[in-house]
Amino acid sequence: MPREYLVTLPRPHEKQASFVDSQAKRIVVRAGRRGGKTVGVAIRAVKAFLSGKRVLYAAPTQEQIDRFWVSVVRALQEPIDAGIYHKNETRHIVEMLGTEQRIRAKTAWNADTLRGDYADELILDEWQLMNEEAWGVVGAPMLMDNDGSAVFIYTPPSLSSRSTSKADDPQHAAKLFKKAEKDETGRWQTFHFKSMDNPYIDADAVQEMAQDMTALAYRMEIEAEDVDEAPGAFWTRAMLEKNRIDEGKEPDFQRVLVGVDPSATSGGDEAGIVVAGRLGDDAYILADKSLQGSPRAWASAAVNAYHDYNADCIVAESNNGGEMVSMTIKTVDPDVKVKLVHASRGKLTRAEPIASIYEHGRGHHVGKFPQLEDEMCLWMPGDPSPNRMDAMVWCLTELMEKKRRILAA
Repeated sequence: MPREYLVTLPRPHEKQASFVDSQAKRIVVRAGRRGGKTVGVAIRAVKAFLSGKRVLYAAPTQEQIDRFWVSVVRALQEPIDAGIYHKNETRHIVEMLGTEQRIRAKTAWNADTLRGDYADELILDEWQLMNEEAWGVVGAPMLMDNDGSAVFIYTPPSLSSRSTSKADDPQHAAKLFKKAEKDETGRWQTFHFKSMDNPYIDADAVQEMAQDMTALAYRMEIEAEDVDEAPGAFWTRAMLEKNRIDEGKEPDFQRVLVGVDPSATSGGDEAGIVVAGRLGDDAYILADKSLQGSPRAWASAAVNAYHDYNADCIVAESNNGGEMVSMTIKTVDPDVKVKLVHASRGKLTRAEPIASIYEHGRGHHVGKFPQLEDEMCLWMPGDPSPNRMDAMVWCLTELMEKKRRILAA
């Protein structure tokens, strides 16, 4: 007589259950930190596996897949111990040998790291941090053989978490959610819940944590709101779009500068590197070459931008490193002209006149710069200013102050 083995699944809370049992072919889940989205999708994965399906779960890093993997193994522990299912802990696979029935968890930042598999059910967790091609180029074709399903899970990324993203457009998850909301075919379904909707989370702990977060970060990462513009921000999306110029249609410039907000270490914040030009009273952002890397890496990127755009000068903020900033750049190219600027005024005071240029329709972006524009539209006065925006402010300040000095002479 066949023996029965117990599969122990956690009981999903109300918000989890809503997407665990969804029959839509494409599911988008937007949820707050610790809201239970990963445990919920682990329940869904185990159910799909037990029905004979091949499940592939992907998240950007090893640490992020651990919660999913622990939940899956715990649920299937009895049949695994009995040898009904085979577990490969190294490759994070649970399978019935000799069949296509399998759950696999793997890391995937982008299309390349997701290659080499296929699935009936594809789950992309922390989707906001992955590159878009992980779905469009590799993920979607994985489902063709069996008309499979896909689940996208994300928490709206605050500025601090966006610095780790591999996305070309940091808003791509939010845009997918909006697209799915408008679907009337039943093929797509969206779900939204907050951290506090998880009944197992300590509400007092959430409120305590809120005191250490900006109001905007709390709205995005705890209340799971898609926010692309901070209330009271100096720059708005409409402002940037109204004065945007297509690449190739920019004028000849009187001056071109490279602005640099340096980083002291390869593992720290990004180094902001922004190229801008001036013609008359108008300023034009030409390139965003910001990167995370060693001082040698960002200095090389700045020097390359200097030559690529025939710039007059590299303007570098000297508060973090002093003369070492200039020396680092000079080790790459000793002939490059470098001007060091010091932050004697607060960020708010420095940013206001640059925002005024945009308000009067004289600030133009030549093409699109999603990460820089995110920083501009999500920065609130009083918060630490991000590196791309700082580099842009340094660059435009020098461009426009130089013009004013010439006129006053």
